[in-house]
Amino acid sequence: MEALLEMWAYLFDPAHWSGPGGIPTRTVQHVWMTFLAVGTGIVIAVPLGMWIGHRRRGSLLAVNIVNIGRAIPAFGILALVFIATQKIGFLPAYITLVILSLVPLFVNTVTGIEEVDPDVVDAARGMGLSERQILWRVELPLALPLVLTGVRLALVDIIATATLAALVAWGGLGRFIIDGFAQYDQGQMLTGALVVAVVAVVADRLVQWAENATTVGPRGKETTAS
Repeated sequence: MEALLEMWAYLFDPAHWSGPGGIPTRTVQHVWMTFLAVGTGIVIAVPLGMWIGHRRRGSLLAVNIVNIGRAIPAFGILALVFIATQKIGFLPAYITLVILSLVPLFVNTVTGIEEVDPDVVDAARGMGLSERQILWRVELPLALPLVLTGVRLALVDIIATATLAALVAWGGLGRFIIDGFAQYDQGQMLTGALVVAVVAVVADRLVQWAENATTVGPRGKETTAS
């Protein structure tokens, strides 16, 4: 109860809602880093996953190699990147978060493309579509709900993991948790954790809305691009 009262006092102190260390500024930093890292991950992982999924060869090996990343703790990756770059602040935080975003993005993209009905693909080939056209106009639209699920998983994971960036002297909401721990300020720590949770829930709902928008009708049939 005492910790919750401290959080309440910290959260509603006007001094904590302004300036470079205020809650709005830290939240914007956190969201900006998350979208930058996940956006970079999408640019890397989704086209590669589409290509491997379309070829339907080597996908099992590729997915297993990428899944090795799941076995490495986020803190361990951050430490390795910090040692490799010999930098603090933005760069090691950004590289670490991009690496962590690749697994759900790549795995879901490969799986989504591979699960497209082969008969649909054969019909598209019979209509004279090129392999590139089949991938972009047939397979990707059908795989889109699963690809968006990968985006949602990546966003939620990175929002939570980005708090570790404070360990390499970057900003974001992790500063409240790390600084609060160092100062034994329970109110500050809980405020940081609460805002991170709220941001994660909002991001999850927004992407889930996008997922739902790719299906129509009471039967939940997937839409296809014309």
